[in-house]
Amino acid sequence: MSNADCSARGRSSIITDRKARLDIGQRLKQIRMERGLSQRELATRAGLTNGTISLIETDKTSPSVASLKSLLDAIPISMAEFFGAIEDQDTPKVFYRADEFTQLAPDGPNQVSLRQLGNARKHTLQVLHETYPPGADTGPEFLAHDGEEAGIITRGQIELTVGDMVGLLNSGDGYLFDSRLPHRFRNISHEPCEIVSALTPPVF
Repeated sequence: MSNADCSARGRSSIITDRKARLDIGQRLKQIRMERGLSQRELATRAGLTNGTISLIETDKTSPSVASLKSLLDAIPISMAEFFGAIEDQDTPKVFYRADEFTQLAPDGPNQVSLRQLGNARKHTLQVLHETYPPGADTGPEFLAHDGEEAGIITRGQIELTVGDMVGLLNSGDGYLFDSRLPHRFRNISHEPCEIVSALTPPVF
């Protein structure tokens, strides 16, 4: 590869990183106001406190995946739409490079990363590449939504709670469950965990 190609790829990587670092607080406030919602009304709909909304919008706290999903469901808007418009293409796209995935979670140190493959709005299946740094989780609140989800742990270890069941899964292990059951993912190890998961229908 030529120096020019390396430089171009480097610039592309920097641009992608910048796009990933969305100002969640300002974005949430903008969408809330566009929909004519007060902080109090949104908090009531999402089952959160008014103070929590204020802290998120002023970037004094970073929401968990579960909290952010509750907020966006209350607006309503999908996480994919929240984190940026996904380009519509006339020709169906089949192949995706690693830097073409869409980040669907708050980006930052020790945060859970959810990277979506393609545009889930055009399909009945949503595929995610999930990364959980040591100690990271989807939040103290449990997730619950229509559909089913499955995944395979490709690296590390994850603690998965589904209803009243708790399982500790290692690399090579997998899961499959009804997503209507309250569930939560937590990395209790000292190593990062990576998962390739699928959800139907798309919910993030």
